[in-house]
Amino acid sequence: MTNKILVFSFLLFTALSFSQQKNNYTFSLEEAVTFALDSNYTSINAQRDIAKAIKQKWETTAQGLPQIDGSISYNNNLKQPVSLIPAEFGGGEPGTFVPITFGTKQNANAVATLNQLIFDGSYLVGIKAAKAFLRYSENANEKTRLEVRKGVINAYGSVLLAQELVAIFEKNKTNLEKNLNETRKIYENGLGEEESVEQLEITFLDIETQLNNARRSQAIAKQMFNLALGIDVEAPVTLTDNLDQLANQNISLSLLDSSIKIEDNVDYKIAFNLTEQRYFENRLEKSKFLPSLSAFINYGTSANSEDFSFFNGDQIWYQSSVFGVSLNVPIFSSGMRSAAAQRTKIALDQAKTDLDQTKQQIKLDLTTAQSNYQFAIENYENSKKNLALAERIENKNQIKFTEGLSTSFDLRQAQTQLYSAQQQFFQSMLNVINEKANLETVLNIPQLRINYEEIKGKY
Repeated sequence: MTNKILVFSFLLFTALSFSQQKNNYTFSLEEAVTFALDSNYTSINAQRDIAKAIKQKWETTAQGLPQIDGSISYNNNLKQPVSLIPAEFGGGEPGTFVPITFGTKQNANAVATLNQLIFDGSYLVGIKAAKAFLRYSENANEKTRLEVRKGVINAYGSVLLAQELVAIFEKNKTNLEKNLNETRKIYENGLGEEESVEQLEITFLDIETQLNNARRSQAIAKQMFNLALGIDVEAPVTLTDNLDQLANQNISLSLLDSSIKIEDNVDYKIAFNLTEQRYFENRLEKSKFLPSLSAFINYGTSANSEDFSFFNGDQIWYQSSVFGVSLNVPIFSSGMRSAAAQRTKIALDQAKTDLDQTKQQIKLDLTTAQSNYQFAIENYENSKKNLALAERIENKNQIKFTEGLSTSFDLRQAQTQLYSAQQQFFQSMLNVINEKANLETVLNIPQLRINYEEIKGKY
């Protein structure tokens, strides 16, 4: 019995350990992007939109293919209807009537009908519109994947920034605490002023407040990153890249001279798809002026009996079959079809105008993104120099303050300047990463297409 308990405990411990390991994640930035493209909530639904468009395309196509319907009916006349016929038909007195019942008490019918659409203008337009909608869904998915990529990059960088800020605030707090203790001892020994202690206490409290806020921001940044990945916000995640490394990797001056082919931009492709849809909506309304032609053929069998004997071998079944053709010709709609065609033509003109605007907007977006990226790079370089200067200034004032050559107010100013320069430097690194991602999104870099055969297999 003891051995069984030990084996069970071992298996349970192993299962729990495996479960915990399975929920731990480690990502470089590239790995995080790859993971999110398949697991992000928005990305998953975008793939489902493509799957729906594929099904809708076939749904539209199937409307013009043969349709077979079957029906089975059974009737039991609990009280059969009675008809009156003149009695004189049977040799009776003229002017009188004789009650008579027609048919049998029970009957059964089975009919199968084949319907085939021969010509319908709206069907032909619908086929093309379904294909256009599928292209729109594919481009919308590409747009989603680009936005997911950008969002993951931003979230990844935000976590690294929060980690750097926590680390630097902890370091500053430790140094300040040491200075404050030394200054307090000097004051207690009557060799310093109380104001020096108070100035350092103000700085120390500020740093402590900023450190607490940075820790809270770090927790929120991690949850936002997990959400961008599509995993539990509480799941532990380890990031293998660091902010300085990513900032330097994301400096690519060649992007500043990049040009774009408007037709390759995903926003243009989506706007063009919308124009296509408005065009087919207009064609659909115009097609309603055309006649439609369809045909059908059916085959049926029926049986009649006073008793329920339809499954008996000697029951007689009577066969029937009908073939027919139907031509529907629209003649007069009081201007309804004409108004609908004009309305969709106006909507098409609006879509064309939106497409022209999208072209110009893409050009502006590219210029803006390149300008912002260039500024981010320049600001990063300047922030690096400013941080080095602020460190030297703070170090000089620290030495002067220790030797009694400067006041605590001067030291506080130098420290505040240093802390501001530190934050600006870390923020400038994140800006380089984010602005490069923004520029790449405008340029459609990389091309994040998807294997649609996999989607067909999934759904």
